[in-house]
Amino acid sequence: MAWCAAADSISAREEKMKNSHLVLTGLALITFLAGSAHSQQANESSSSEFGATITNNSAAPKSAPEGMVWIPGGEFSMGAAVNGHGSCEMPMASNDSEPIHRVRVDGFWMDKTAVTNKQFTKFVEATGYVTIAERAPTKEEFPTAPEENLVAGAVVFAPTDHEVPLNNYLQWWNYVKGANWRHPSGPESDIKGKEKYPVVQIAYPDAEAYAKWAGKRLPTEAEYEWAERGGLSGKTYAWGDEFRPNGKWMANTWQGKFPVKDTGEDGYAGLAPVARFPPNGYGLYDMAGNVWEWCSDWYRPDYYAQLAKAGGVAVNPQGPASPLDPSEPNEKKRVHRGGSFLCNDQYCSRYIVGTRGKGEVNTGTNHLGFRCVKEASTKTAGR
Repeated sequence: MAWCAAADSISAREEKMKNSHLVLTGLALITFLAGSAHSQQANESSSSEFGATITNNSAAPKSAPEGMVWIPGGEFSMGAAVNGHGSCEMPMASNDSEPIHRVRVDGFWMDKTAVTNKQFTKFVEATGYVTIAERAPTKEEFPTAPEENLVAGAVVFAPTDHEVPLNNYLQWWNYVKGANWRHPSGPESDIKGKEKYPVVQIAYPDAEAYAKWAGKRLPTEAEYEWAERGGLSGKTYAWGDEFRPNGKWMANTWQGKFPVKDTGEDGYAGLAPVARFPPNGYGLYDMAGNVWEWCSDWYRPDYYAQLAKAGGVAVNPQGPASPLDPSEPNEKKRVHRGGSFLCNDQYCSRYIVGTRGKGEVNTGTNHLGFRCVKEASTKTAGR
């Protein structure tokens, strides 16, 4: 796999300009798809690493902002235990989610769901904002790129028509001209009748712009994991240790042979509207599965080791000061959390709590969205 060897130091966006057939940002954004395939056994075998979750008892602030729930602050064990062989293990289990370390976060408001098409449309209508995927790259930005490749577009998942080895993600990802949040799979697709679906094809600056307009911000990685755990201690999933308790589907994930066909046994083949699966202990929907979600932290695989080395309890960690992905040291990446409808036990099981994703900041996909948070003392604007 590309991320198991020394990847060439190329600019993902420039590669897009050179060859629009490649998944241009492939190495920069698809790396997070290479998740651990059902690392539940590893989690269970290392359960002693997880300390008790301690939730603050202070009362929630009054007057909840529309569509948000109060997440009480507290202290917990952050991360996920894996088999220890890193991302070259097959099935892959990335050890960037270790070591388990103690973290304390203050309370905050969090959107109950990922931001929807309806909400993002309101933002665009109010501000005239144009997302990165809608902007055509310029000759000034990429002087060596062929003129015909200077077109707006985005990366789209394309299922294969037959079984393929899972060692080359370029087989199921394509750069599609004209794909953006209004046309998630390309010009022939649209979001009509999908107002309650999560908005996708959102790059980090797009998410940041929406959050600022709404008087909110993007969550830190620590806030996201604290909220996803919903008050539980060291569980494999946001709802407990069983993937399907009593046979019930708890998240929108992939069923069937990947990447050929999602059979939709959970009720949805592909993306689902928000809040169609049970909420977690804090009343949050889709914190695992459906769409990956942006966090504000820069990505570094050794960040948890840095926190553990410092000792004690990390209080409101904001992430490293700068990004570094050793497989692509020239790419600036932020953390993704939660997994998506493409996650499965054959290739990527990062619906497991504590596992991490990453993405180049200027890249969106059709399985990547976001939700916002805010402090109790800030006002919600724009909405």
